[in-house]
Amino acid sequence: MSEEKKQKSDEIKEFGALMLNENKKNYKIRLLTIIGEIEGHETVSNNTKATKYEHLLPQLAEAEESDEVEGVLILLNTLGGDVEAGLAIAEMIASLGKPTVSLVLGGSHSIGGPLAVSADYSFIVPTGTMVVHPVRSNGTFIGVTQSLRNMERTQDRIARFIAAHSKITEKRLVDLMLNPTQLVKDVGTLLEGEEAVREGIIDEVGGIHQAFKKLYELIDEKREKPSEM
Repeated sequence: MSEEKKQKSDEIKEFGALMLNENKKNYKIRLLTIIGEIEGHETVSNNTKATKYEHLLPQLAEAEESDEVEGVLILLNTLGGDVEAGLAIAEMIASLGKPTVSLVLGGSHSIGGPLAVSADYSFIVPTGTMVVHPVRSNGTFIGVTQSLRNMERTQDRIARFIAAHSKITEKRLVDLMLNPTQLVKDVGTLLEGEEAVREGIIDEVGGIHQAFKKLYELIDEKREKPSEM
C-alpha cells in the first residue's frame, strides 16, 4: 500500500475523515462524518460508536486555514450526546469561511439538530429522521429552581441556534420540543425527511449526489468572488 493510501485509510479509521480531490474539476473537499454519540468531557462506553469533539475541532480549524480545502461535506448519523460538545462543533462549522453542506443519513437527533443546520446548506435522505426534544440531564441533579433555570437557558441556546441557521421559528421549534403525543418515553417530535423540510429545519430532501452537486455550486460561487482578507 502506498504511503498516500495508507494515510487516507488511517484518516477514515481514526477520525472518519477524508480529503476528496480526485474529481473532474479538481474540487478540494474535506469529508467529515459525525456518527454515533457526540462525546464531550466524559468518555462513552467502549462498545458505543462516538464522535469526539477533540478530533473534529482541529480538523475544522485545519479546513479553514488550508489552501488544500475548498469546501466541507458533513455526513450525519447521530443519536445526539453532550450538549456543550455538540454546540461547540456546530458553532465551528457555522463560522467556517469555506462552503459547507450537511447530509442527514440515518438520523440526526437531539443535539444533532444544531449540527445538521450549521452548514450553509442541509440535506436529509427521504428515510432520515430528526428528533427534537427538551434538554435532559444525567447524573446528580440538585432539586432547586436554579437547576431548572439553567436547563431552560441551555434549551434556549439550542433553539436560538437552530432558528438562526434554518427557516423554522424559535416558537415553532419549542412547540415541537414539548409535544407530548409522539414519543413513548419522552416529550418531543420525530420528523422524517419531508417533514423536516416542511418544518423548515432542513433545506432539502436529497442524497449524496445532490449534496455534492450543491457543494460544487457553492465552491464555484466562492471561486468567482474576489479573495477576502
